[in-house]
Amino acid sequence: MRGRWELSDAQWEVIEPILRPKRRADGRCRPWQDTRAVLNGLLWVLGTGAQWRELPKKYPPYQTCHRRFQQWVREGKLERILRALAKELHARGKLELEEPSSTPPSRGRKRGACGRAHQAWQRHENPRSRR
Repeated sequence: MRGRWELSDAQWEVIEPILRPKRRADGRCRPWQDTRAVLNGLLWVLGTGAQWRELPKKYPPYQTCHRRFQQWVREGKLERILRALAKELHARGKLELEEPSSTPPSRGRKRGACGRAHQAWQRHENPRSRR
């Protein structure tokens, strides 16, 4: 049975080509942990907000998951994975993709501590602008 944070077979088919590991030409290296299991472990940590060392035993070692997470972020693969999954969810009508407005909504002047701190900073920068 698939867990809450684990990929379905259809989702895995979408992103598997992105994560296909590069093998050394000479064949010398330790065997890789199952990439899908590593990604499922990574999604568990990101989804639950738990620490890496709290990763359940059904996933590969947390060190492996964390190392691949860092590698995939550096290589831009994690962003590509998330974009591919978002497009797949959008195609199924499960996610609405909409570009945010280029101009933020206008808001009144801030009152309270933040506004006063900003005014004090402005006075500090320009002592002549006393109010």
